[in-house]
Amino acid sequence: MRGSGGGFGGAGIPIGGIGGGAGLLLLLLVVLLNGGLPGGGSSGGPLDPLPTVASPQAQPGEPQTSDNQTEFVYFVTADVQNTWEDIFKRAGETYPRTTLRLFSNQVNTGCGVASSATGPFYCPPDQHVYLDMTFFQELKTRFGAAGDFAQAYVIAHEFGHHVQHSLGIDEQVKTREDGIKLELQADCLAGVWGHSAAQRKLLEPGDLEEGLGAAASVGDDRIQQKTQGRVDPESWTHGSAEQRKDWFLKGAQSGNLDSCNTFK
Repeated sequence: MRGSGGGFGGAGIPIGGIGGGAGLLLLLLVVLLNGGLPGGGSSGGPLDPLPTVASPQAQPGEPQTSDNQTEFVYFVTADVQNTWEDIFKRAGETYPRTTLRLFSNQVNTGCGVASSATGPFYCPPDQHVYLDMTFFQELKTRFGAAGDFAQAYVIAHEFGHHVQHSLGIDEQVKTREDGIKLELQADCLAGVWGHSAAQRKLLEPGDLEEGLGAAASVGDDRIQQKTQGRVDPESWTHGSAEQRKDWFLKGAQSGNLDSCNTFK
């Protein structure tokens, strides 16, 4: 696969405005013991020690999760943001770091009060990613997407929305179809991070398949079939299982931002 890259074009939008497992957990233990990523960050720079980089800010009633899972979320959050910081820097731009906020049951956000039923989400007004980690159990048991990289895909997708917001892409969304394209682009951006992680040997065989499985499992058609027994494409908001998988794979194979123009 090619190295991640692709420059920011035109008015600072890199990827087209509208109209235009187990391996990670093992590596995490190394990171925690050594205070950094072996071999440096996404392009040779150091990875800041955990959990000081984008540490999740727990809300009252934080879900009871294992220390390993929480530290894994810390690690992925830090690595995703370090990767985007490097990509922006090489394009002469500055990536505005933000925070993942963990919560249990419900949380007050810049977008209003949200519950666990909302699922993981990005709130543009306050520029935070929100996650109730019980979603990972639902991802596994209800949607059949197990594994650590399935969880990493979810986090990387939400930070993909932060990248879009930082570039003003989300502000151009006017229709439901545009919204679907925005979601598919976030899947592709998650794949770009996955490509970078693979280059840095963070992944084991099978991790990419976990990510693809997770992307497909949360396709609108799969969710509708499970929850209502029928598929209604007119009410889709994120895209089909095949679309989500294909766009994640496109980013993961190319590692190139230019491959993520879902608005063509």
